[in-house]
Amino acid sequence: MDLHRTFAEVVIWEEGRLRHHGRIDMTRTALEGFAKSLKPTDEVVIEATGNCMAVLRVLSPFVAQVIIANPLQVKAIAHAHVKTDKIDAGVLASLQAAGFLPSIWTPPPEVERMRRLVARRDQVVRHRTRIKNEVHSILHAHLIPRCPHADLFSRVGRAWLQRQPLPSDEILAIERHVRELDRLGEDLEVLDREIAQDALGDPAVKRLMTITGVNLTVAVGLIAAIGDIHRFSSPQKLVSYVGLNPRVRQSGLGLAQHGRISKAGRSHARAMLVEAAWAAAKSPGPLHAFFVRIRARRGHQVAAVAVARKLVTLCWHLLTKEADYLWARPALVATKVRAMELQAGRPARKGNKRGPAYSYNVKELRDREMKAAEQAERAYERFVAQWQPRPPKGKVRERLNPTRLE
Repeated sequence: MDLHRTFAEVVIWEEGRLRHHGRIDMTRTALEGFAKSLKPTDEVVIEATGNCMAVLRVLSPFVAQVIIANPLQVKAIAHAHVKTDKIDAGVLASLQAAGFLPSIWTPPPEVERMRRLVARRDQVVRHRTRIKNEVHSILHAHLIPRCPHADLFSRVGRAWLQRQPLPSDEILAIERHVRELDRLGEDLEVLDREIAQDALGDPAVKRLMTITGVNLTVAVGLIAAIGDIHRFSSPQKLVSYVGLNPRVRQSGLGLAQHGRISKAGRSHARAMLVEAAWAAAKSPGPLHAFFVRIRARRGHQVAAVAVARKLVTLCWHLLTKEADYLWARPALVATKVRAMELQAGRPARKGNKRGPAYSYNVKELRDREMKAAEQAERAYERFVAQWQPRPPKGKVRERLNPTRLE
């Protein structure tokens, strides 16, 4: 089935031949009517589009399997100069019949819900950032100096903003932007509450939060992007899934050239990993030592991406082995968990009984955890101090090169 917004083109492969079935309206009634005409042993192939999950839920009870194909890989395999909806549907049927269809993983309903919540939160955050940039551009256009306060949109920042000499139309525009920011802030609180409520009963989220630099937003975003961790046989597979693996080009007898990261896969998860990498690089621990070592050779940006790749590998090991981070700071983790509970709507605890998150307020305990993290950082530095760069296998290349046999 070649899906569109209003219709789907259907081609049936049966006994080695393709048969054009026609078009079907993209409504639940029309899809159910078409599904009733199929056999329980039939397989339906569709491409990954915005409405493919809804089509999958409608057709799944009537057929043996509904397969979602990767459109990018299908295009690479079956490139044709003549492209129509009928030809595209026939290509999907033929690839599935031959066993060469590149399919994608279909997430369960709870993972799909979590992905929708994370995507909507990202949209709200991006919208807020865009509105804030518009306010800053208005101030810049009228030669208004920078706000002396840390946050322009805080209570004191807004009071300073109201005192600035601006034209009347610009004042109205800023007031409109501030009202929109307040509305988006309310929407963001609702989304954060829903995300925290879903994450309370997920041990994988709490396990990832033991890593320095990973908060609730990053942990939930990673779990939503990964889904079932057992579908990745190695950490390198997970690194490739989020697009943090370098591109490799090699031909003939030449050496392999490693370039920039592929940036394939889920871009939102990759962006959150880079943000978590910057946070982890500022805290003492082995990740900070790794960041400093890469920064000395390649610079800040490459070091941050390298730490993000290290975080992906670490997440794979923690989730597959069902273990917490070895160098976790217990007081900081307890504070993260308590903040998640409050964000989910749990009542605040009152009375003289102190909870596990109180230890983060004790300076001696914080200093003790920081000292343990610094010891782990120095241990990592001693471990890698003896590492030497591996020399290239030049002799092997020369032996294989026929021009150097003499």
